[in-house]
Amino acid sequence: MKQEDYSALWRPLRLWPGVLAVALQWLVMFGLPIAAPEQGGTAIIAGIVGALVVVIWWLLFSRAPWLERVGAIAAMAIAVAVTSRLVHESIANGMMGFMLYIYAAPVLSLGLVAWAVASRGLSSDRRRRASMAAALVLACATLTLVRTDGLSGDADSDFEWRWTPTAEQRLLASTAGNHATNPPPSAATPSTSVPPAAATPDGPAAPASTGVPAPAVSESGTTRVDRPATSEARFTQAEWPGFRGPGRDSVVHGPRIDTDWSRNPPKELWRHPIGPGWSSFAVAGDRFFTQAQRGDDEIVSAYDLKSGGPLWTHRDKARFWESNAGAGPRATPTLDNGRVYTLGATGILNALDIRDGSVIWSRNAVTDTGAKIPDWGIASSPLVVGDAVVVATAGSLAAYDAATGKPRWLGPKGGWGYSSPHLATIDGVEQIVLVNGPGAIGVAPADGSVLWNF
Repeated sequence: MKQEDYSALWRPLRLWPGVLAVALQWLVMFGLPIAAPEQGGTAIIAGIVGALVVVIWWLLFSRAPWLERVGAIAAMAIAVAVTSRLVHESIANGMMGFMLYIYAAPVLSLGLVAWAVASRGLSSDRRRRASMAAALVLACATLTLVRTDGLSGDADSDFEWRWTPTAEQRLLASTAGNHATNPPPSAATPSTSVPPAAATPDGPAAPASTGVPAPAVSESGTTRVDRPATSEARFTQAEWPGFRGPGRDSVVHGPRIDTDWSRNPPKELWRHPIGPGWSSFAVAGDRFFTQAQRGDDEIVSAYDLKSGGPLWTHRDKARFWESNAGAGPRATPTLDNGRVYTLGATGILNALDIRDGSVIWSRNAVTDTGAKIPDWGIASSPLVVGDAVVVATAGSLAAYDAATGKPRWLGPKGGWGYSSPHLATIDGVEQIVLVNGPGAIGVAPADGSVLWNF
């Protein structure tokens, strides 16, 4: 066959559909969250759909030799397999283990189309195919350079360069050396076992804010700030006793907030770093309480309401982390009768003295109930019902004597779950309501017996 006959058989690649698909794919992925921040999930879907369009173009309409069409798909699979062993753990575990694949799709689409455009002048099949494999592997390898610090409320991943310190690491570095241990439990009510923790960097205590006395470490090891005595009445009647307020309904009774912030914007009074976590706040008198993570330590802290300065910090050697929500406890402290009740992400249940953070009693609620820590950690905020403290470990309820920490009752197994128990009166019957894996359940506060399930 003559040379001109070979030329007649060769047809240039049909590039415009692939270029158009990738351009639209990346425009929607990065432009949509800017124009409509609430559409972060749609932008992620656009990246996957765009990748499918690119694959269809390449396999059916690109005019590439069939060996290259199939070879590109095989090279993509190999690139993802190699990259999966090298990416940061936050990428490997993100989005329930699918983050690498979700973000590899648009990256590989761009790599394939960019190679197709750049390789038009290559006449050697060997060079074309070698450069194609290299382009796809290098494109996917860019994901090894980043990590994610979690998801925002708009389903956008907070990407950072892999080698940059996290906000938690910066906080720990800024407070290096200011580390204290817990005080011993109250002699009247001995502590029960607390579970071991995973190995992570050391976590020092919170730094003192400006305008408040510097913290002092007592012989027992509690980090405290010396202050004038405060009336006990302020601690027994908490204005905001925990998760979503007095009725767990997010309703603030009494004052009205001016919501026209363009006319009357709020003024920042103070700012204080506390560490990662999903805990909200509880307020009693002139102090407030929350939970956070500091390296190895899961902490409960009290702060001055007016200045933000730390008052005391309780520490447990425990750390929970998963890439979507990051490190730290997921629950909010509950205040009742001069005590702070907290449940950590690994199941550590504490009763602390509201004045100084000393331990009154401590339990391992996960061990007590035989539950398994769910994918996103133990997230139940404690509920005080009379003289009992009720928590949910995953989807199962457990009640403890508020004074001693002795187990009262265990509810039925409920699989996984992240809901906090709520006290409700339904059809005249007081009960504890919980949402768990199977659905919703109502139990009697006295003994945990099931009243209904749905």
